[in-house]
Amino acid sequence: MTDAQPPHQPDGSHEGPIRTPKQLILAVLWAHIVPIGAILLLVAYVTAQHRPAAGSDGLAAAAIAKRIQPVGRVEVRDASDTASLKSGEQVFAAQCTACHTAGVAGAPKLGDASAWAPRIATGYDALLHSALAGKGAMGPQGGGDFSDLEIGRAVVYMANKAGAKFEEPKSAPATTSTAKVNEGGDAAAAAAVAAAKSAMANVASTTAAAAPAAAATGAPPALYTQACQVCHAAGVAGAPKLGDKAAWAPRLAQGIDGLTASAIKGKGAMPPKGGTTASEGEIKAVVTYMVNAAK
Repeated sequence: MTDAQPPHQPDGSHEGPIRTPKQLILAVLWAHIVPIGAILLLVAYVTAQHRPAAGSDGLAAAAIAKRIQPVGRVEVRDASDTASLKSGEQVFAAQCTACHTAGVAGAPKLGDASAWAPRIATGYDALLHSALAGKGAMGPQGGGDFSDLEIGRAVVYMANKAGAKFEEPKSAPATTSTAKVNEGGDAAAAAAVAAAKSAMANVASTTAAAAPAAAATGAPPALYTQACQVCHAAGVAGAPKLGDKAAWAPRLAQGIDGLTASAIKGKGAMPPKGGTTASEGEIKAVVTYMVNAAK
């Protein structure tokens, strides 16, 4: 007599993950929700206005505006409206910092009380006269195009940083220094005027020496006239003079872009961007001008 066979016991190998009606409903829902959600996200990305574009952004509105911006602009200011003029700090940042921050060519550094003390002792009027007429390697008005009142404000700003107690000028200085001397002013004033004229003559002769090379390259950029010529016209602190082919020869190997990068970062006694807030395009224009003058 044989033993009875046990009933068949399923081993579960053929069962699926869905075992109840609830699980079936959830599976159907997710099978529709996930693809629909993915499609909606893809549509939103494709139709978005600010998605990253392929390639360069050279055709973007900001890039185009930068390329077509005018090389220069005309600014009309009312000299009688003192509130619209630059402050002493602003003039310093735009013009004077190129030499007075690093002490280039003997310029007294901003805040250096010992260097400024003998100058402060001469008084505000003497300092202003030197700034307006030029002194040593510094051209008239530091080579800039600010008004006399703005230059006066810059003088007061720098002197007061070194311990002076000058009051900021409220109106433009009278241009009668020479007349007063002619009418019998004191000897010190006469000597100051003579020194100022001598300094102006030195700057003029230096500029005239570079004139042939400058003429071949056209009118200098405004930035060169306002800032760069302070050092490059006279070769101050090792700066290569405009038109000096021998001095520029080893530098030309760097190319326009390499020289522009050096000017932007600063090199030696020259602060970054020559101590100005000029744009990269303005710096490159000046470099190109000086390179062409040395060829």
